[in-house]
Amino acid sequence: MDPYKLRNDFPILVNGYEGREVIYFDNACMTLKPQCVIDKVKEYYTEYPACGGRSVHRLSSRVTTEFERTRDIVRDLLNAPSRDSIIFTRNTTEAVNLLANSFPFQKGDTVLGTDHEHNSNLVPWIEQMNRGRIRYLPVPSGPDNTFDLERYQEMVKGCRLVSMVHVANLDGSRIPEKEVIKIAHEYGALVFLDCAQSVPHMSIDMKALDLDLLAFSGHKACGPTGTGVLSGKPEVISSLTPFIIGGDTVAETDYDRVKYLDPPKRFEAGLQDFAGVIGLSEALLYLKRVGLDDIHEHELALNRACTRELKDLVEIIGPMDADKRSGIFPFRVRGMNSHDVAMMLDELSGIALRSGMHCVHSWYRARKEETSARASFYLYNTEEEIKTFIRTITDIVRDFGPVPG
Repeated sequence: MDPYKLRNDFPILVNGYEGREVIYFDNACMTLKPQCVIDKVKEYYTEYPACGGRSVHRLSSRVTTEFERTRDIVRDLLNAPSRDSIIFTRNTTEAVNLLANSFPFQKGDTVLGTDHEHNSNLVPWIEQMNRGRIRYLPVPSGPDNTFDLERYQEMVKGCRLVSMVHVANLDGSRIPEKEVIKIAHEYGALVFLDCAQSVPHMSIDMKALDLDLLAFSGHKACGPTGTGVLSGKPEVISSLTPFIIGGDTVAETDYDRVKYLDPPKRFEAGLQDFAGVIGLSEALLYLKRVGLDDIHEHELALNRACTRELKDLVEIIGPMDADKRSGIFPFRVRGMNSHDVAMMLDELSGIALRSGMHCVHSWYRARKEETSARASFYLYNTEEEIKTFIRTITDIVRDFGPVPG
């Protein structure tokens, strides 16, 4: 994998912004889009801009073919159990809401998460708890924010559903997914993984993992915004009740009766984002061509270089071992506000990254922690960009950090 060559596929990296080169380290929030994805979206709007699934004319048939092709591509990428259990959503957030509102809970059932869930995989469960449907419990992490498997094994007993982030957007820490799933199944619990930060960065095999449910977002996988997927075992998907209902979810209706379509259609209400889902197919094919294992190794190499040079200069959030943080480098410059650091990186060197609580407010508030900055790397980031980042951070600490003594 050659990141310097891959950069030519991304217009913003070729053209820059406002006359300046862009160093894009905000990939955990959203990835850039290659030209092939832009062209695929344009293809829909210029060649067959019609509604799929309803009409029988040729334009509609083409839309339906392209839309359903994406389902096959998702199934292949994930080695998912069935194409009919792949549901298109707007993003991971909508997928979790669908699951939380559709799962056949019995009053008093327990859902287990981590203590650093993104709000998308926390707020829907809190809402269900406030409605009296479930109990929600977070598994406390170890001192370095890594997963406490022993504590998990104690807490999972009697749970109905384990709903956990696979790779955390906070610090890139990863749960031991094989052990988590195996232990949950031994105690009769199902497992849902929020894979927004893993599907675009590493190989995921749902069948090999025996994973019950998974979700990811297209906008973090070089795909169009407003696209996502909820996938699962057919028997689990079939047990869910329709959540958002109306057009395209029903086989027939009377004034007092509804017969819903089989999955996945019963969960895909109304006119879909045809352009987005069709564009998503091209994004996933692009990632497959590049190679997800190669992407993962490239991100680790960049993170190792960053960590090696900056570990004594900044405060790193999460595990100190870069290999345990995927492609995420979360940090604080002591004595400085993280938003000021982010703005200075942008102004000084054109480095775009995230600052704040990263939608994990619960983790920061529980620890009374200050916000942090987060650099997150992807397939088009280079060693030269890392060197620029290290040099700029060094200058900021020297010129604006706390005065010794």
